[in-house]
Amino acid sequence: MDPFSATGWQITAAAVTNFIFAVFAGDFSRVVWTGRGIGAVGYLIVCGSWIGYTAYIWLLRHCDPAKVATYAYVNPIVAVLLGTFFAGETLTVRTLIAAALIIGSVALIITAQQLRARVEPALSAAMEPAD
Repeated sequence: MDPFSATGWQITAAAVTNFIFAVFAGDFSRVVWTGRGIGAVGYLIVCGSWIGYTAYIWLLRHCDPAKVATYAYVNPIVAVLLGTFFAGETLTVRTLIAAALIIGSVALIITAQQLRARVEPALSAAMEPAD
């Protein structure tokens, strides 16, 4: 099965399971349906699941897995920025410093991997016995 289909089935199974648990837990009686709430759920479905997982699977097929794993560090920063721009959340100095440290760390990881990839072939070629 191709990775995109597998991801789609996983998301569908999770949605059905969560719906069943919500029905048995009586969660629907506590929900207040507003336009803003429905919009938020729609955003999470489209951007958080469909686009996010599709991009993740595509990256796994086309990039080094260690680079792809850095998404876990960058996603919270994107969420903070979206909250700032669209929900009026406050950006503090502490948050900005943390974001800079995270982005710097991800940059170091990617740079170190690229340098190692360039050095390793040269070293292995130099270590081969001469004919």
